[in-house]
Amino acid sequence: MSLPDYKSPGKQSTANLQNSPIINLNVGGLMYCTSLSTLRKYPSSKLAEMFSGQSSLKTDAEGRYFIDRDGTHFKPILEFLRSQRVPSDTGQEVYKEALFYNIEPLVKQLEDSPERFGEVVGRQQFLARVPNYRENIEVIIRIARAEAVAARQSSVIVCVLKTEEDSTRYQDAVNSLDGDKESVVRFGPWKATPAVLDLLDCVKMDIEARGYNITYQPHVTDKGFRFKSYDFFYKFIFTWW
Repeated sequence: MSLPDYKSPGKQSTANLQNSPIINLNVGGLMYCTSLSTLRKYPSSKLAEMFSGQSSLKTDAEGRYFIDRDGTHFKPILEFLRSQRVPSDTGQEVYKEALFYNIEPLVKQLEDSPERFGEVVGRQQFLARVPNYRENIEVIIRIARAEAVAARQSSVIVCVLKTEEDSTRYQDAVNSLDGDKESVVRFGPWKATPAVLDLLDCVKMDIEARGYNITYQPHVTDKGFRFKSYDFFYKFIFTWW
């Protein structure tokens, strides 16, 4: 029994593209067909560079040019190149692809959309003023995963200190806690308008964006009336199953 012919993947020069103005693409396993002029719409873009005729691109077994990116989110990119209309899907993944392909007009329009404007100009500018914010997100996740062995849930205590005055009371506040004080994750202080609950919502949002199921609630210590209580502490609860 003879086996069918198989064309192995390889590379193909783009030097002769002018002779084939219709381009077949394989983007992350999804197939697209478009024109060379569409891909070159914006000369400074990565797609224009890729199909400039100056480079070699990988091809699949059928000879289609292969781009190793998420094919689902290439569709709105191609939609914009064809029509110059902002795609209906303006989510984070489309924004990331627009940045990757360096399609500057699309990037600008996405950044000017209310959703992206609020994220870039509002939330991210606020978080840039919170010391060690990104590092603390990683610490929270690392502690939660370490505590998840043979458990449905794990929790991490977070201390939020908005002002410099709050910071001066940090050591007394931590000493009021039961349990492992070394694993408390500290945020703040910061000089910006958003309040403590705004920061907590940001932490929840960014951890959920990583795929985790998470809630938070105030963490109250109960040591009796002789002990001073502090409202700096919150418990982030991860649910694993």
